[in-house]
Amino acid sequence: MLSGKGKEPVEGSSRSTGEQQHASVPLSRYESQKKRDWNTFGQYLKNQSPPVSLSECNYTHVLQFLQYLDQFGKTKVHLYGCVFYGKPEPPAPCPCPLRQAWGSLDALVGRLRAAYEENGGTPETNPFANGNIRVYLREVRESQAKARGIPYKKKRKKKNEDTGEDGSSPSSLH
Repeated sequence: MLSGKGKEPVEGSSRSTGEQQHASVPLSRYESQKKRDWNTFGQYLKNQSPPVSLSECNYTHVLQFLQYLDQFGKTKVHLYGCVFYGKPEPPAPCPCPLRQAWGSLDALVGRLRAAYEENGGTPETNPFANGNIRVYLREVRESQAKARGIPYKKKRKKKNEDTGEDGSSPSSLH
């Protein structure tokens, strides 16, 4: 039952060194989600006809992926012409589609943007950082806000976090 340095478990010794390091330190929720998202996007590219390699991937593939994900959405987005269009709390069901919520898409793009560079991509070639992706996300946000009758308001940071209302200041911690 020797395991080399005594820190690595014998069980699962078929794992590579990199996997063992990651296995001993649990990933944060963000890191786990980023890894799942990256794997999902990679699978999406492989399932294209013909398959798309990561080096061939561009912003149009990202846009198609985001639109593909709409089929799994849980946010009701009323179509123009629906009697509930622009009403935040409709009193009855309607046949309008479910979509991915703007906030979910925005967070997904952020995670994939980071994952792309962590997996060897350069910031200059990052398809998730393309301006067309930002335009798409802005359009989704605006259309969902209108359709749901909920104006989008940008969240502002709380001032008390910066001033340290508990009496401590960053300099008093040293």
